[in-house]
Amino acid sequence: MNLPEIRSIVPHSGAMVLLDSVVFVDDENLCAEVNITRDTVFFDGDGVAAWVGIEYMAQAIAAHAGYLSSLRGDPVKVGFLLGARRYECSRPSFPLGSVLKISVQKILQAENGLGAFECRIDDSQDSTAGAVAVATITVFQPENVDDFLQGMLK
Repeated sequence: MNLPEIRSIVPHSGAMVLLDSVVFVDDENLCAEVNITRDTVFFDGDGVAAWVGIEYMAQAIAAHAGYLSSLRGDPVKVGFLLGARRYECSRPSFPLGSVLKISVQKILQAENGLGAFECRIDDSQDSTAGAVAVATITVFQPENVDDFLQGMLK
């Protein structure tokens, strides 16, 4: 299977692409990888704070949407993180040297652009830990982001 380059399927640019690569993707799931190094965005000298895990999950969802768009020949579109339910992380930060696997599984995708995903983060450097973070993430991807934002301003 040819895996897409992460920057081709997320609507972020530059340093704000927080994921390093796609490890697996299909119509319902995506697994991405992040290597925590001294150059990782949000690295604070010891690691990356656990709250950044929500953004890792959200970007993995964005990558999944971008992948599906690319299969249809459509451009990658912007979406919005609506919320995270039951975000639980077993550690205060993701330490230097961690190799995180961010897995997302679609549980709902409505015609109006609302979606929900079960998400988890595993640290492949610590195989005994199980999931180090889990959450249900809700997202919204409008058909036309410019029209949506203009409507919000009215």
